[in-house]
Amino acid sequence: FSVGFMPGDQCCQPKANLLFPDLVKAAFQLEVDLCPDRIPSSTIAINRNAQFRPHTDNGAGAGQSTSLIVGLGNYVGGELVVEGAKKDIRYKAVEFDGWKQR
Repeated sequence: FSVGFMPGDQCCQPKANLLFPDLVKAAFQLEVDLCPDRIPSSTIAINRNAQFRPHTDNGAGAGQSTSLIVGLGNYVGGELVVEGAKKDIRYKAVEFDGWKQR
């Protein structure tokens, strides 16, 4: 699910904002703590037990310049692969161009 503020007038705001207000605040604070010089994101996707096929981002995140990902918690696997290169994201913030890089 997503939290934050979807850009544009045509987008509905995520329901999770109302359901998990403390999580919204913590997620955006984590981004600032991990990357204080980064332009803040407008939305954050929160995934659990998710697997994705290779893809590039699209949709409501228009205007986003770079993606930021970090893995939290106790889990097995969970690597990010960008353009064929594995990235260790466990408690490590990794930025990449999710709009152009698979």
